[in-house]
Amino acid sequence: MKRSKSYVAAAEKVDPDNLYPPVEAVTVAKAGAKAKFDETVDVSVRLGVDPRKADQMVRGTVNLPHGTGKTARVLVFATGDRAEAAMAAGADEVGSDDMIEKVAGGYLDFDAVVATPD
Repeated sequence: MKRSKSYVAAAEKVDPDNLYPPVEAVTVAKAGAKAKFDETVDVSVRLGVDPRKADQMVRGTVNLPHGTGKTARVLVFATGDRAEAAMAAGADEVGSDDMIEKVAGGYLDFDAVVATPD
């Protein structure tokens, strides 16, 4: 199979027989980045667990140091002082009955919804 020039150039910088520590592997990956877009890296980790056994299941989340680049759009159903507090806290949209009608009409340009009891 014929490889592209950029692939061959990047492959020359990597020793396939060397097992790189994670920090060094990231450095090598960044050195080989030549694309005009933000490249990604996939990481596979062998944990040595049996997924058929419930006590060995591995679950969790990771907080990325710089986030994912996407900010959550928040819609708040509130009136009065609570509406003002929501805007001050950074809500993208605040409303009451008018916002309910807007959402019922098909408006879905938000990621999270918060509603006050009133």
